Amino acid sequence: MSFEELVRDALHEQAESTRPAPADLAGRVLARRARRRTRGFTVATVAAVAAVAFAASVITVGAGRGHDPHTGDGAPAASGVEAHPSQSPPLDRIAAGDQVLAAYYSTRNVAQPNHDVVLTRTYQLLNPSTGRYVKDPRWSDVAVAPGLRTAAVLEQALPADRVGILDLATGKVTRWIPVPQGAGAVEFSPDGGRLVATTYAKDPNRLFWADRAAVQGSSQPQSEYSRTGFSVIDVASGAARWHALAPDRSLPPGPDLGSGFSLSFNADGTLLTERMMASPETVFHRLDGTTAPAPAKEKYADTALAPAGLSPDGTLMAGGFAGEGAKTATEVLDPATGRRVALQGGQRLLAWVDRRHLIAWDIPPGGNEFGNRLVLVTVGSDKEVPLSGARPGTEGSPARWEPVFAHR
Repeated sequence: MSFEELVRDALHEQAESTRPAPADLAGRVLARRARRRTRGFTVATVAAVAAVAFAASVITVGAGRGHDPHTGDGAPAASGVEAHPSQSPPLDRIAAGDQVLAAYYSTRNVAQPNHDVVLTRTYQLLNPSTGRYVKDPRWSDVAVAPGLRTAAVLEQALPADRVGILDLATGKVTRWIPVPQGAGAVEFSPDGGRLVATTYAKDPNRLFWADRAAVQGSSQPQSEYSRTGFSVIDVASGAARWHALAPDRSLPPGPDLGSGFSLSFNADGTLLTERMMASPETVFHRLDGTTAPAPAKEKYADTALAPAGLSPDGTLMAGGFAGEGAKTATEVLDPATGRRVALQGGQRLLAWVDRRHLIAWDIPPGGNEFGNRLVLVTVGSDKEVPLSGARPGTEGSPARWEPVFAHR
């Protein structure tokens, strides 16, 4: 199917259907935050947070068009679109421009003999030679380097004492880099030359029965504060330097929430970012672990609700959910002021394709907040191009999948 046909189909679908949010959505999200049971954020989280922020106003898709020279319906189509709207989970490569769905994973709860629970991921990795996704259950965490040739991987038993460099074409680890402090998560720098491995004293994916709490009338195991710091690794040489970074105990512990969240590089790779469940949404650290002020173009970054972040040319910042009533929408901000410059479709902006297009989650016509799909959106426009099929299941279902993007 051509790009033009995909655009036409997406517009036809949007014209036929609206998508009201369920009345109990906010309650569902509050209950989910109390459980703190999964890594990452679902569309339910995004929609509920946005509902609070925008309760006083009615916002429609496309209202921001014409507010900025980078936006509007006159923007050219994105190049290199590879879409498979009938596939969920994907079987064949999904891409737009130089942004590629390099991997995805599903998570299941694995019960332990002592009533603990381990949140266990199973990855599907893109083979760059065949263009198809291949199941690889060996890894608890995967980060794909720019170029789509290699990935950094951690084995299932966490904390891991080494990081593997995986050849994506062969599925073989070409070398191991020691992390004696125990890695629980790993991310590449924007140029692929470095890794940051967040270190933990305990498995950050384990929920402990000893710390159980009453949640919705039943006892549930909980996460523990266990982050110890991070190690910045030079990929070519394997040289690493570790720095202590204690968790913020004023925030709830747990995988990807508050003080339990792993570290990533910022847009230019000079700082590390930490996603928070409080204001400010993103905290910046220097490479020695000390707290740093937010860079001028990233002070309005919300790495939780808008992980796409800063646009490739540095002129726009991805914002959060901005829908209301029967409309889903996301906003794009002026990075210098934090003011909205455009609205477009989507529920959560995941990755920039170029200065005018992003990959986002959104709900297909007739769907619900759980059954969202990957779409290509145009800044300041209501046009959407479906890239994948809708995700199956509800929150916590092992059939649901989460994307991992990388540049070609």
